[in-house]
Amino acid sequence: MCGIAGIFHAETPKPVDPLRVERMCEALVHRGPDGAGVWTELGIGLGHRRLSVIDLEGSPQPMHSTDGRAVIAFNGEIYNFRELRDELVREGAKFRTQGDTEVILAAWQRWGPDCLARLDGMFAFAIYDLDKRQLFLARDRLGVKPLFLSQLSDGGLIFASELKGLLAHPLMRKRLNPQALDAYMAWGYVPDSHSILEGVTKLRAGHFLLLEQGRALQPQRRWWDISFAERSKGKEADLSAELVHLLREAVQSRMVSDVPLGAFLSGGVDSSSVVALMSEASPDPVRTCSIGFDVAELDETSYAKRIAHQFGTAHEARTVSQDDFGEIGALASMFDEPFADASALPTWRVCQLAREKVTVALSGDGADEAFAGYRRQVFHHNEERLRSLLPAGLRGTLFGSLGRVWPKADWAPRPLRAKTTLLSLAETGEAGYARALSVTPPEIRNSLYSAELRRKLDGFRPEDELNQIMRDAPAQSGLDRAQYADLTFWLPGDILTKVDRTSMAVSLEAREPLLDHRLAEFAARLPDSMRVRGATGKYLLKKCMERYLPQDVLYRPKQGFVTPIAEWMRGPLASEVQSIASASTLVQSGLMSGRSVTALAEAHISGRRDHSRTLWQILMLEKSLSRIGVGG
Repeated sequence: MCGIAGIFHAETPKPVDPLRVERMCEALVHRGPDGAGVWTELGIGLGHRRLSVIDLEGSPQPMHSTDGRAVIAFNGEIYNFRELRDELVREGAKFRTQGDTEVILAAWQRWGPDCLARLDGMFAFAIYDLDKRQLFLARDRLGVKPLFLSQLSDGGLIFASELKGLLAHPLMRKRLNPQALDAYMAWGYVPDSHSILEGVTKLRAGHFLLLEQGRALQPQRRWWDISFAERSKGKEADLSAELVHLLREAVQSRMVSDVPLGAFLSGGVDSSSVVALMSEASPDPVRTCSIGFDVAELDETSYAKRIAHQFGTAHEARTVSQDDFGEIGALASMFDEPFADASALPTWRVCQLAREKVTVALSGDGADEAFAGYRRQVFHHNEERLRSLLPAGLRGTLFGSLGRVWPKADWAPRPLRAKTTLLSLAETGEAGYARALSVTPPEIRNSLYSAELRRKLDGFRPEDELNQIMRDAPAQSGLDRAQYADLTFWLPGDILTKVDRTSMAVSLEAREPLLDHRLAEFAARLPDSMRVRGATGKYLLKKCMERYLPQDVLYRPKQGFVTPIAEWMRGPLASEVQSIASASTLVQSGLMSGRSVTALAEAHISGRRDHSRTLWQILMLEKSLSRIGVGG
């Protein structure tokens, strides 16, 4: 795993200062502490920071092709590089190294942009073709690896693995994007369609850019998409056997490493499945690690220890406490853009623990999105059935009226907290799912914003984008559309951003076998009943893992990597919550209403309402904007 950066002058080639590229790479040193390199030519400069994982001594970057006609800076891993190498050798290619980087170069020279469909892995890379004077930027199918871009006032395009790489360029402007701020408050992260800074974009998952000197910049082009439009017709036993085969291949391909390798183990279905299959393939005990909490009802370490004992892993565990939230400044620095998924803290801690023993760790991320493991997906699937039985007008009147008068009883047992469900049933399936996915709904966001911020937003609604994604999805059912949104919108913006930044912050390579594209495509073809059955999500995944895992691990209620942030904010972190309203630069700069923020904080601390997620959003937003020095 690595960090890349570069500068490209398209319309008018200009000399590139190698020191500027070097400074951009220095901002990414945590992504690659083992080596650095910069290459420049008229109109182009590429930089690289290396974390050595494969071919430890033989693959420095930026790397030239054997004929000297192409140069690459690459971040990621290609798991089928040996098979591709053999194919390319048969077609006459020559290789000087034993790693995957040179294979990408040869594949580009042989197949052009079509090489992407042949790559099995996670990646973001830049290739410059000296003969054609073309720059090729590409990102993997599901967006495991990031790439930020910005056009400068001098006409140059700059790009880097993280926003901090762009910020190291002296011509980079730092002006707040109001729409991105609103999208962040809606979802808890800035989605890939936006950036917190005006003029910054992100190369979208499954997209590429092909740019040529002497021509205007071209739009991004999609090279891969997930489709739910077809259905597998096999019997359950046959589909289960096929799934086990795909899981084994995905795990084993990601165990190739020239450095120590281990796994995250939470004790849930997904990470336990990965560890089970790793143990099956490894002659030595698998190294595993887990993080627990000092709040008993949220602590899963006992399940992790049980799985570790069952498979004889070399296991270590630590506890996250309320004191760890003193590190929120460090979190803001990792993400650059505001990021309010509170599970980032324990994710960072488990990455730190893993890095003490290994350089590569396999995770269980991606199965919930691909196989329908989130409660919201199961609820949405069942709500869609009810929507199909009642006319929209009747639903809007009946459930909308009930939802408006139903109290928002955050303190009550879950069956009595029906307000969100009633309001969701009153809306279309897309609008209802957007409400389920959002952190802070429109009515609360609008009450927090200043009149000036509302004016700048000019009617913009982040939910509209998600609704459109679901309407346009290649899908057959409401469940399909929800999962498509999760895989293409939520996954790259939240989950994969979280894992990339927290792992790279400690120079750890995280690999996601359950996001193997063949697994995702297989899951998308499953009938709804093989994904959700009754109140059970990930039905087929759980069934096929019954031969490996205990029933109470497979079928206990999903907990997720939940942090006790609501409880902590009413206790030792209460003063931090109160300071948001009294000393927040967001209030002082006129972005938010101090009175509204104060009311929200007081209602949470008193226990009347649970506003912990929104308050955490505001706190992380302030920390992030302060760190990068954003202007209004």
